[in-house]
Amino acid sequence: MLRSLYSGISGLNAHQRMIDVTGNNIANVNTAGYKASQVQFQDTLSQMMGAAGSPQNGQGGTNAAQVGLGVRVAGITSNFSQGSAQTTGKSGDMMIQGDGFFVTRSGAETLYTRAGSFLFDANGTLCTSTGEPVQGWTAEDGKVNAAAKPGDIRMPLGATIPPVATSTITLKGNLSSDDIPDANDTDNAGLNYKTTIPVKVYDDQGATHTVTAQFARSANAATASPPTSTWAVTLLAEDGSTLDGPTDLDFSGGKPVVTSTDGTMDLGDYKVDLSDVTSYAGLSDARVFGTDGQTAGALTSLSYTVSDTGEIVGVYSNGLKQTLGQVAMATFKNVNGLEKVGNSQYRSSVNSGYAQVGQPGSAGMGQVISGALEMSNVDLAQEFTSLIVAQRGFQANSKIITTSDEILQELVSMKR
Repeated sequence: MLRSLYSGISGLNAHQRMIDVTGNNIANVNTAGYKASQVQFQDTLSQMMGAAGSPQNGQGGTNAAQVGLGVRVAGITSNFSQGSAQTTGKSGDMMIQGDGFFVTRSGAETLYTRAGSFLFDANGTLCTSTGEPVQGWTAEDGKVNAAAKPGDIRMPLGATIPPVATSTITLKGNLSSDDIPDANDTDNAGLNYKTTIPVKVYDDQGATHTVTAQFARSANAATASPPTSTWAVTLLAEDGSTLDGPTDLDFSGGKPVVTSTDGTMDLGDYKVDLSDVTSYAGLSDARVFGTDGQTAGALTSLSYTVSDTGEIVGVYSNGLKQTLGQVAMATFKNVNGLEKVGNSQYRSSVNSGYAQVGQPGSAGMGQVISGALEMSNVDLAQEFTSLIVAQRGFQANSKIITTSDEILQELVSMKR
């Protein structure tokens, strides 16, 4: 009789825990980065009423007779499946697509979270919404040393980058091989045909200038096999004076014959990349594809983007983008061994294993989606079903206690 009472009590306690866990899941249905939990039950020790007997002397064996002593909670585990994405458009919001956790610091303790709602504070430190600094690597001169120990990520507001003089000019497009006579072309061979391409360049102080690449055709054999042509390349200053050249650029079969291994031609202080310039029939559309060099710039605002590898890229006043830092990511051998500490964060335990820290997108690490948050993976339909099951289980166990009490009442009444 007392056994059934205590079994009923254990059932009440176990199902109350199930209701507690289910209620917490439902309460966190809109909590970013929250992972739903489930309760597992198991029976407790059973009282031996009769031991098992082996077959002997022509007699069959007997099975053990045991009476169970109730139920208990075997464990409460978290479901770390991927939550859905909620687009926010905010640069500081980051979502992990795949495995891994963001790393944060609370005092001297390292914590881990899937909730990626981050912001830069007044000191330029990347923090969670509750103020814990996000851990990663702050870049130096645009380079991230991921082999170093992760630390606080700081936005270097006010930092400047020096000007860089232009050294390489890249040209692409076509120089027409058609015979195009002009007023000075007495034999109509098109050998006086010229085309000019203005190029914006920077000097050592970051000041801008315009130089002109002039191409003048000096030989043309369009009907040869393969067709050949020669163009004299001259680099002109803003005032029209010659900086360098003319230097012959030969074409064979419409493609440039450049002797340097990198496909460039030295013209004054510049290397001019002509490897993608052609000389075919048709229009001349050669143009500037790109130049290096820059003016001086300063990081004056918190305008930044985040790449899928967690790199934070800032925008300087001169329009240049440079990597400012990178968030770190951690994985564990047993994520269910992590302990919840509130604020959607976890700490490692003896059963989670040590954190394996690395860069997002590396082996075993998920990628970062900028401007989005990972929502809770709580399934409301499943939780309400579990709530009904827990409620009915609680009622059934309370009925056991009521029934046992009625039987005890009958025994007491027998004395009257």
